[in-house]
Amino acid sequence: MSERTITREQILAPEEYERQRDAIRRRVMALKRRRRVPCGEHAMFHFECRETMLYQIHEMLRVEGSWHRPGAIEEELEAYNPLIPGGRELVATLMFEYETPEERNEHLTRLTGIERHVWLQVGDAPVIRAEIDRAQVSETRISSVQYVRWPLDDRSIALLRVPGTVVRVGIDHPHDTATAVIGEETRRELASDLTDE
Repeated sequence: MSERTITREQILAPEEYERQRDAIRRRVMALKRRRRVPCGEHAMFHFECRETMLYQIHEMLRVEGSWHRPGAIEEELEAYNPLIPGGRELVATLMFEYETPEERNEHLTRLTGIERHVWLQVGDAPVIRAEIDRAQVSETRISSVQYVRWPLDDRSIALLRVPGTVVRVGIDHPHDTATAVIGEETRRELASDLTDE
């Protein structure tokens, strides 16, 4: 088990979480703002880390009221621990956002094959294709929420740590093409996810 893995012992009791929630929420919302990258008109990358996932687990338990249901905490840990970057990768939740359900349905049908069309480039290192959770796509439609990860090689890791390195993220699907340059504040955040392991 990695030291990044969230364990059951690290999940606050519901009463304690309610006491701390406002302060936790302010801190995590500020963190999320630094890790959010809009890409084109409809796509948003939310780069995840251990703290964002710990917050998500607590919020899911709170919303579902499932704190005391047997196995509920373990289910959330199983769902969200894999989204914590492992030290030599970046992980993001990619959200496709549309104004109406009709527009969303139309576009999510047209975006089949998206798992081959999401990329990241660090400096002048080669483009890295994302690995996407296959459970979120089908032959006829994709989910509006995609979990993506980019395994990084030594060169990309070294460049990501250099202040001022230009980092790009993008989509090159025939029905949705967009590129975003990641800001310097976000680059620093992402560099903090890396280890030398």
